[in-house]
Amino acid sequence: MKIKLDRTLCDGFGLCAKHAPEYFPLDDWGYAVLKGDGNIPEADQDAVRRALLDCPVHAIIELTDTRTAREAG
Repeated sequence: MKIKLDRTLCDGFGLCAKHAPEYFPLDDWGYAVLKGDGNIPEADQDAVRRALLDCPVHAIIELTDTRTAREAG
């Protein structure tokens, strides 16, 4: 799983920090910051996915590979 955080959308609700604080620490003003490069190990994916789903402004985005098998091959 790979994610990104759009800080321009973040309104500082802090739900992401509640679910996955090791990936979404809050800055001095209470807005989320993505810690790391956005690659989420399998062991942490449930917590990060919960943070993604609970974000009221959809500031956390899961990145997917949109290439088809033909393009990749």
